[in-house]
Amino acid sequence: MTGGFLHGDLFRGLTFRILVFLSLALLPFGLIAIVQTRELARQADTNAELSLLGLTEQASGAERTIIQEGLGAAQALSSIVGIFADDPLACASFLHAYQQASNRYSLVGFLPANGVMTCSSAGGVHDFSDNPDFIKAVETTQRTVFVNPMGPLSGAPMLAIMHPHFVEGTFVGFATLSVPLAILRDMSDPETTTQPHDIITFNSAGEPLTSDRPRSVSLSDLPLNRSLKNFVGYSTSVFEDVNTEGDARVYTVVPIVPDLVYVIGIWRQEEVLAGTSHANALSVFLPVLMWIASLIVAFWSINRLAIGYIRRLGRQMRIFAFNRSLPRATLSASAPREFVEIQKVFMSMADSIIRDEASLENSLREKNILLKEVHHRVKNNLQLISSIMNMQIRRAPTEASRQVLRRLQERILSLATVHKNLYQNEGLDRVDAGALIEEIVGQLLVIGLPAGSQVAVEQSYASVMLDTDDAAPLTLLVSEAVTNAMKYIGPGDDDTRACLDISLTQPEPEVACFSITNSFDAAPAVEGTGLGMQLINAFARQLNAQVVSGKQDQTYHLILTFPVPHRAKPTLDY
Repeated sequence: MTGGFLHGDLFRGLTFRILVFLSLALLPFGLIAIVQTRELARQADTNAELSLLGLTEQASGAERTIIQEGLGAAQALSSIVGIFADDPLACASFLHAYQQASNRYSLVGFLPANGVMTCSSAGGVHDFSDNPDFIKAVETTQRTVFVNPMGPLSGAPMLAIMHPHFVEGTFVGFATLSVPLAILRDMSDPETTTQPHDIITFNSAGEPLTSDRPRSVSLSDLPLNRSLKNFVGYSTSVFEDVNTEGDARVYTVVPIVPDLVYVIGIWRQEEVLAGTSHANALSVFLPVLMWIASLIVAFWSINRLAIGYIRRLGRQMRIFAFNRSLPRATLSASAPREFVEIQKVFMSMADSIIRDEASLENSLREKNILLKEVHHRVKNNLQLISSIMNMQIRRAPTEASRQVLRRLQERILSLATVHKNLYQNEGLDRVDAGALIEEIVGQLLVIGLPAGSQVAVEQSYASVMLDTDDAAPLTLLVSEAVTNAMKYIGPGDDDTRACLDISLTQPEPEVACFSITNSFDAAPAVEGTGLGMQLINAFARQLNAQVVSGKQDQTYHLILTFPVPHRAKPTLDY
């Protein structure tokens, strides 16, 4: 029984099912590995490239022989002509004999750094100082091979080979050889079964030197999107491009003399790719078929075994997060064991969260009730103290002592008003400063301005939510400011009616402004103790407020600007 249960759980497991379906998805990879189509195609391409490079090298045998032998001869002659440096006739005679013996060069000579040739197989003095090719060669003082379409001495097209000669590190001139292009055309290349469409040699500057066809035809067959100079420095290269006429070509580049002379073979694309087209088509078709089959199988298996159940669990979790509603239905019996266990854990966690939140709400409600009761009792106690003080005021022997007790009673009543507002509010963390100030000012006006006082009172209070810690100092400050204003209030100029203007505004989201303005009598008033202003400044410091006060046109104003930062919503501690 246990063995059957474990066996059933094994086959219901997500890991086992994904392994089975992924094995089916990877089956085409095994087939491709057995057939090795892509490997064969790669080998075919590599062999084709190597074959083209070999055929290009064979087809350029004549050019390779002429250029390599010419560079070797120029290097040897550059050392020998130093012996005849002081005897131009002997030097010219030696070079003429060498030119006749080789029967390959139209001119053999030594060209000094000043461009005036006195030692050559042609004899005589020849000035090349103004020749552009010579000037360019002197700037580099390196081996160079270039084509002169009209030789300065022979008048025929020729290939110039120049090798620099240095004495103790100082450049003194070039050993130069001139090869008529006609000799290159007469030399036959080795016979091969496959010949390139054209063979073109070029130097390190990207300048074409020789070709198997007329020069204009060969230049039109060069690659359109690549410069010959880009291949200098590379060993070999095979690439596809179009020529200047838009025809597809395959190009092979092989060095004759590395970093100096290269040969580029030009092949018609249809001839080169005929043998590898079928292998390339197969190497593309089978991987695409394999990818499509693998994608279908993998997607179906993952969607069937994982994505559907994940979406269902996600919907259940979102419903619980929004309205704390537990799912009614569980996953089906065919669901993978891992998802069934996840749902069980989620259900248990959700039930625990609901119970914990209910317990926390009860605790919070009890806490709020207790705090409201505390504020209510504090308010009652403060009112009791105010009543006792009221009895003491009636028995006070002097008016001065009664006035002091009244001021103290007003402060106590202000605190009682704060606690009254706190226990009457729904929340205990914030209080409406506008409603609080309005109630306190109303109490003070009833006591300080009896009926028939003829004082014009203007009041305006914005609803500003204030922290409970700031409520007490603000109400005490307002009480002191209003009491002081009523103490000195009087008619202004020309016996106009006395006025009192009190307002609370919020000019910015986290800044509030309390202002009070009263008219005062021009007659000198009784000098006070200054305690009220001291208390106002003390309460302003508790509020981190700025106080501005002063007199202007028979009015006295006091402006209090203080911060009212927003408080983030309290979070429950679990």
